[in-house]
Amino acid sequence: MALNFNQYATEGNTFLKEYAREMDMANDSDKAGRIFTAIMYALRDIIPVVESLQFIAQLPMFLKGVYVNGWSPKKEKPKVKRMADFLDLVRAHDWPAAVNDFEYSDEIAERYVDATFIFLRKYISRGEMQDIRDGLPKDLKSMIFINPNY
Repeated sequence: MALNFNQYATEGNTFLKEYAREMDMANDSDKAGRIFTAIMYALRDIIPVVESLQFIAQLPMFLKGVYVNGWSPKKEKPKVKRMADFLDLVRAHDWPAAVNDFEYSDEIAERYVDATFIFLRKYISRGEMQDIRDGLPKDLKSMIFINPNY
């Protein structure tokens, strides 16, 4: 298999434009990219390594790089039991831009998290999303809604 970095870049830019539109940030793809990255980093921090590997196996190449950039699988998992804890972790990964990106609002941050997981349905199977959801603490399960028609 030949590596086609130009194709990955094109697909990545297309993804980012679509994601920014979905997040109502069509004019700010940099902000959308920071938010997406922060959410992916927070997710990988709280799910088991094996689950992360199954998750990224389904991602297209341009998103695999985002997910694993700077990843240290041996790092101790943070204690995240509630949505507020997860949102704090997302903001920590978006530092120092988090103040502007999330506007000091848990409601906005939670909306971004929800929209991100809905958007990822284009790439991740229902079964894998269910596996991730099943492994989350009870108060976090709501961030990955599994639609029966998905």
